Amino acid sequence: MKISFCIITLNEEENLGRCLESARGLADELVVVDSGSTDGTERIARDAGARWIEQPWLGFVGQKNRALELAAHDWVFSIDADEALSARLRDEVWRLREGGGADHIAGYSMPRCVYYEGRWIRHGDWYPDRLTRLFRRGRGAFAGGKVHERLVLDGPVAPLRGDLLHYSFKDAADHEARSQRYARLWAETRHEAGRTCGPVAPCAHALFRWLRGYLLRGGFRDGRQGWRIARMNSREVRLKYRLLRQLGRGK
Repeated sequence: MKISFCIITLNEEENLGRCLESARGLADELVVVDSGSTDGTERIARDAGARWIEQPWLGFVGQKNRALELAAHDWVFSIDADEALSARLRDEVWRLREGGGADHIAGYSMPRCVYYEGRWIRHGDWYPDRLTRLFRRGRGAFAGGKVHERLVLDGPVAPLRGDLLHYSFKDAADHEARSQRYARLWAETRHEAGRTCGPVAPCAHALFRWLRGYLLRGGFRDGRQGWRIARMNSREVRLKYRLLRQLGRGK
């Protein structure tokens, strides 16, 4: 099994080196599709031996599918620049790479673990957050709206146990800014698809999200970080539906 690791970037100087280092020895090819970085991202990619392709921003779905098109091998590992393979996941991918993988399997999923404010988050809405990232290129493509793209795969998926490590947010301000951006993009996508919501929806969905993440899924076990994550997730959901309602009312 030969694997192309595909990454999309924009000013990922702080993260890309860690990501590429975690793929060392597993990647038969590194494909980096960049949408206009002005920092040291290109240097880091080229120093690691990656193919560097400049592509004006097509949206998350378009950009990731463009990277798939450029991959040379049948198997692809789609990884974000702020992610890295854990030691256990590396071992599992290595065994698959050497063994060739099962013929009937279209892809492999893995849990993703977020590093947040000095702690690995292992409960609540953020874990295990199982994603399919290693898959046969000809049987998968990304789909979705302006945010939260998803992989559509034709065939069975087998689970891996090692974590994909996610170094997501720099600080609380970064978390807040991204939450607002994602909420806006989500609302725009749903509005363009003809979705509407009533006056109770923002608060109802926000309350459910907090109860699910903090209580039902054990977010409280992650201490003060778990509380802040549940609160921020709830606020983001409330903002999503408020914006969707405003768009539906022509505001």
